[in-house]
Amino acid sequence: MRSEKEMMALILQVANKDERVRAVAMNGSRTNANVPKDTFRDYDIVYLVSELASFLSDPDWIDVFGKRIIMQTPEDMAMFPPELGGRFTYLMLFEDGNRMDLMLMPIEEKDKYCAEDGLTVILLDKDGHMPKLSEPTDKDYWVKKPSAEFFADCCNEFWWLTTYVAKGLWRQEILYAYDHLNSVRKMLLTMLEWKVGIETNFSLSVGKNSKYIKNYLANDIWKRLMKTYPAGEYAHVWYSLFEAIHLFEQVAIEVATILGYQYSSEDASKVKTYLAQNYVCFVNPSTK
Repeated sequence: MRSEKEMMALILQVANKDERVRAVAMNGSRTNANVPKDTFRDYDIVYLVSELASFLSDPDWIDVFGKRIIMQTPEDMAMFPPELGGRFTYLMLFEDGNRMDLMLMPIEEKDKYCAEDGLTVILLDKDGHMPKLSEPTDKDYWVKKPSAEFFADCCNEFWWLTTYVAKGLWRQEILYAYDHLNSVRKMLLTMLEWKVGIETNFSLSVGKNSKYIKNYLANDIWKRLMKTYPAGEYAHVWYSLFEAIHLFEQVAIEVATILGYQYSSEDASKVKTYLAQNYVCFVNPSTK
């Protein structure tokens, strides 16, 4: 596997040799001092270029970075409509295990780009026109204190979605139930993130997909969260749903109390009664 030093040298060498590339920037895990260092960290690179057309008309130019296992170009895919305007991205996994997400961006967007992410660092500036940036920080990704309205919406969405899980289980549509249980868990994770935020004075990030949240939860809370991931059996999905409900309600009441917000116990109580009735029908089909 090519070392970080080798990869960075190659990235800059390619840019220095190509007159179309006017500046190089990087963000993501390799500029974030709070992210554990391992070999799976991506190289999130941006080439700010004088024009894109000649790059896009020569799809083989990217081969200079090495042999690939697979590549994806989202802006060129029917499944993923372009969302980056005039930018173009190459997502590459190389045979040596390195991965690079390389974005081409018009140099005219330099100011806008540099204001988008506090983790951005400038690696090369041929013309000396790139904005001066502060030390990289992941502050933009810290858990944010919710407003009372946002808290209430999270609770409402959680309880609303649980009824869809029950409907899917009652109908024996397990994939439907699974899909909505995943959405239920997303609200649970949001509530758990706020709990962590409160306990850390909203001063850190738990990472994409809450991947670092385990580091900040008590062991028993973590074990209960893991129980919300069911096996492929209807009874286990019911069990996971009820585990999610018990954990969500405990944490939501705690968060509401600390932040001085209102938790709608009435809504929760009525939905729990509804779910219990559906569970009885599931266990005893004759009662349907």
